[in-house]
Amino acid sequence: MPTLWAKTRTTLEMIKWEHSIFALPFALTATILAAGGLPTLRTLTWILVAMVTARSCAMAFNRWADADLDAANPRTSTRAIPAGQLSRQFVLGFTVLMALLFVLASAELNRLTLYLSPIVLVVLLGYSYMKRVTRWSHLVLGLALGLAPTAAWIAVRGSLDPRIVVLTAAVTLWVGGFDVLYACQDFEHDRAAGLNSLPQAIGIPAAFVAARTMHLAMLGLLAWFALLFQFHASGWLGIAAVALLLAYEHSLVSPRDLRRLNAAFFTMNGVIAMVFFAFVAADLWLRS
Repeated sequence: MPTLWAKTRTTLEMIKWEHSIFALPFALTATILAAGGLPTLRTLTWILVAMVTARSCAMAFNRWADADLDAANPRTSTRAIPAGQLSRQFVLGFTVLMALLFVLASAELNRLTLYLSPIVLVVLLGYSYMKRVTRWSHLVLGLALGLAPTAAWIAVRGSLDPRIVVLTAAVTLWVGGFDVLYACQDFEHDRAAGLNSLPQAIGIPAAFVAARTMHLAMLGLLAWFALLFQFHASGWLGIAAVALLLAYEHSLVSPRDLRRLNAAFFTMNGVIAMVFFAFVAADLWLRS
């Protein structure tokens, strides 16, 4: 029997908790914009709890729902459930626990976040089945992360401002684009297993074009977002930095060479999110 520490470590590895850095900076961007600076410690704490539990719930459910598919894919066959490190029952129980904690955090924020929490869970959990249904599953994953800034805004204000939806759209395209690139490494498996993805549907070279188009559109949305919130120089420099980092990310891989895909997918996207938040925070601080 694995020890409690070993099981905890395996669970954290399963949900890739360190990758929370993808959506969290965008949620924090919305948080400080909604608050006009720093929110109360209580609000910030419950936003962080909601973010971590929502993502943990989604990742665990994905591993549970895809256990058989993961076992058949050489790239994913060493994941916790196929490798026998965690049982499906344990992972499902963990998913339910995280979902309950997410609803609790939503209730502690305000009434609207509580009412919307089931809809968020439907999007987060529904993504796991999208590859069985549509080639556009990448955008559903993008929406799952893209909801973070809109949810954070509502958590602070208790109401929705249409301007923050522009950031949600930008994050949706950003995540969707890099998920298209990530799916290229499963091209052969997806085709053999009858799973849907953009690379499987249109081929890897065309998928690269689609990913680059999504990321160009994301930059356009960030520029619109900057205009809506009247960014000064620091905010615009942040968008320029994001553009340069995206260009570098795309330079790491090509349709004929996916060897550095993990560096592009994990490392660079974490940097992009943090850089954007840092520049927006600086812009807001300088204005105040």
